[in-house]
Amino acid sequence: MLRLDYKQKDFRQQLEAFCAAAAQQPEVVQAVSEIIADIRTRGDLGVLYHTAKFDHAKLTSKQMRVPGEVIEKAAKTIPSAQRKAFEEAAKGIRDFHKRTLPKDWKAKNQHGATIGEKFFPIRRCGLYVPGGQVPLVSSVLMSVIPATLAGVPEIVVCTPPQPNGQINPAILAALQFCGVTEVYAIGGVQAIAAMAYGTETIPAVDKVFGPGNAFVCEAKRQVFGTVGVDLLPGPSEVMVIADKTAQPDWVAADLLAQAEHGTGKEKVYLVTSCEKTLSAVERAIEVQLASLPHAEKIRKVLANGFCAILVPGSAQFVEIANYVAPEHLELQVATKDIPKLAKGITTAGAMLLGAHSPTVLGDFTAGPSHTLPTGRTGRFFSGLQVADFIRRTSIVEYDANSLKKAASVVGAFGAMEQLDAHARSLTIRLEKK
Repeated sequence: MLRLDYKQKDFRQQLEAFCAAAAQQPEVVQAVSEIIADIRTRGDLGVLYHTAKFDHAKLTSKQMRVPGEVIEKAAKTIPSAQRKAFEEAAKGIRDFHKRTLPKDWKAKNQHGATIGEKFFPIRRCGLYVPGGQVPLVSSVLMSVIPATLAGVPEIVVCTPPQPNGQINPAILAALQFCGVTEVYAIGGVQAIAAMAYGTETIPAVDKVFGPGNAFVCEAKRQVFGTVGVDLLPGPSEVMVIADKTAQPDWVAADLLAQAEHGTGKEKVYLVTSCEKTLSAVERAIEVQLASLPHAEKIRKVLANGFCAILVPGSAQFVEIANYVAPEHLELQVATKDIPKLAKGITTAGAMLLGAHSPTVLGDFTAGPSHTLPTGRTGRFFSGLQVADFIRRTSIVEYDANSLKKAASVVGAFGAMEQLDAHARSLTIRLEKK
């Protein structure tokens, strides 16, 4: 664990170095580049080779696509409690995202011309669902439901197979629940490359979505431009801001929950103005670890990815949170202080306000998608929403009268930019025949 004091002279440098550890690593960039090049060259053969190498599953081209009857069978075998969880989570997700649907509009501009916007669903979207060490069943709902609300006509899902070539049945059940029928048993970089460039079996998509490890995140970075990408959601992050009113065992539980994800690259931050709270959280972590089945993996994350920061007061809460731009930000502080902090912090992927709002609610059921920016990309990215599955076209419609009113400004800019043909393309329409 890295323990920092805001009053240290080298505090900023140490915090920057800790955050930078999540940035691009040359060996990851190189490995991803080589895999993508192989898939582009060999198509299905490249995908199958890397699936065998990394997922230990030996498949044929025909076996890459999961048959519809297999998806339906998985849906019939899940316990009723799981189906009820799907239904409840789906309601929250759907209700939230319905509020964000963009709408076409028209208006008149200063010349009297008609202007506006039209919104269209992206034709074919590829969703990546992690399914290796941690099968993220909830990611199915968090990605597919916004895509469905947007009206995307073709939704493709790629998720890693188990060594026997099968997909986690709970993931398949969630896909069937959401109405997805085009599913491929491939994961990792090879899945991103296959969706971006297409293979003999997998038609290329227009945009790629979904969270993943450092390799998947880098793959999305490298294919951007050939296809669109939603954001770059890598290994999970959480920052808990806690004052002296915070419950140390609650704080510890939330830090451990995010460290549990399993990639080994997770980042957990504790920012507090109270030395006693910090020490109590450290003790609570040790106590709770003793009963967790993934304790060994969590300890590795805490050893390399846990940063505890002691600050003088609440002003530093805002400063540090805005610098780190954490994926999940919990405010476990006095109720009266929450509004001011929530107003000042502007870069978090998701804010969980108050001690009774653990990150796990956002992970599974509250409503907003849990696909969120990580690695400080929250400074310029936002969490997944319906608008990410939609593209916008602007509308401009002039008539003869409105065209005359625009002539002077077009002529002025044409002269300033020495683009005579630009100006002429308007004035020729005003000449008498």
